[in-house]
Amino acid sequence: MELIVLGCAGSGPGPTSPASGYLVRAGATTVALDMGNGTFGPLQRHLDPFELDAVAFSHLHPDHCADFTALAVHRRYHPYKPYDPAVRRLPVLAPEEAPERFAAAYAPSAQERAETDMTDVFAFTPLSDGASTAVGDVGVEARVVDHLCEAYALRLEHAGRSLVYSGDTGPCDALVELARDADVLLAEATWPHTGVWDEPPPGVHLSGRQAGEHASKAGVGRLLITHVAAWFDREAILAEARAAFDGPVELVEADRAYLI
Repeated sequence: MELIVLGCAGSGPGPTSPASGYLVRAGATTVALDMGNGTFGPLQRHLDPFELDAVAFSHLHPDHCADFTALAVHRRYHPYKPYDPAVRRLPVLAPEEAPERFAAAYAPSAQERAETDMTDVFAFTPLSDGASTAVGDVGVEARVVDHLCEAYALRLEHAGRSLVYSGDTGPCDALVELARDADVLLAEATWPHTGVWDEPPPGVHLSGRQAGEHASKAGVGRLLITHVAAWFDREAILAEARAAFDGPVELVEADRAYLI
């Protein structure tokens, strides 16, 4: 398996990175995880968007899904389509309200919103806690995590290798359970543990320390830190994670690939 980072800035694009978005290549299958602000451009540097086998969304905050509308335009209006996207609709794994949320983001007026239906080129499957499915060569399992809206962590498995993506979450047992013995945990660590507050507010994001603690409890092989907000010190958050987890820890960078 290979993880390609399209963007890794937390809560919106940063000066050196788009917001959250990733590609996972496994065998003959390519899955996009989230498509935050600015990620559709770098996605096209790595593959033809028509070659995607599925898109999975951890949740529907704009910094994780805003560029889905660009993908819709591409599939609907590209003049040289390699196949009919209305016949070969792209699978989308996402929270239940995704079709309505994406239609609202795509349509420029109330009238068009009432008439917009994204299912002409997309096939939506709602995520649920504990649900599992297969996308080509990749198994996908979802668990509900502790965020401000319906949100999921996702576990992807292929040929005996496993990647767990936290999405956005505060501390929660479900993430530890999903990540148990995974080869790689790609975990958000939006903010520092102290300095701004005595303890981070619950139910929103992980600190660097909390990301490390989750990796340690789950017994993962490697921890990759992502989603650091642009206004916080990335190296300080990395140091927190390293102090809480004795395995390999790394800050991901946009446009880089990581072997799983």
